[in-house]
Amino acid sequence: MKDICLTPDGLRPRNCIDFVSDKALGGIATFIGVVRNHTQNKTVVRLEFEAYEPMAIAEMQKIADHILAQWSCKKVAIHHRVGILYPGEIAVVIAVAAPHRKDAFKACEYAIDTLKQRVPIWKKEIFEDGEVWVAAHP
Repeated sequence: MKDICLTPDGLRPRNCIDFVSDKALGGIATFIGVVRNHTQNKTVVRLEFEAYEPMAIAEMQKIADHILAQWSCKKVAIHHRVGILYPGEIAVVIAVAAPHRKDAFKACEYAIDTLKQRVPIWKKEIFEDGEVWVAAHP
């Protein structure tokens, strides 16, 4: 099972955890990406995320499908924000559940790394003295 979401609304990690929770699955791994207030010695005022939504959703679905096929994971949730975000706000939540922890950890790491490489979501960092589009790759 999978839950994929691209939204301008605030993300709630509990929703992802609740979706993947199952009494038969003993390992839940999560990743929560939060907007930092600085990068490369510059103060971050805000981030702006843009996405090509149909392709972004399709690629997020492919990531979840790969996880379900590759590891013993049974449930995956991938939620990502778009729009304007400020330091401290959550940009992405990933939750993966498997019978055991190792597959959950591996799948969660794969999800965030692959999302950053393949999903057409672009990030602009706005500083006190300018702005820059950030490469999507880790």
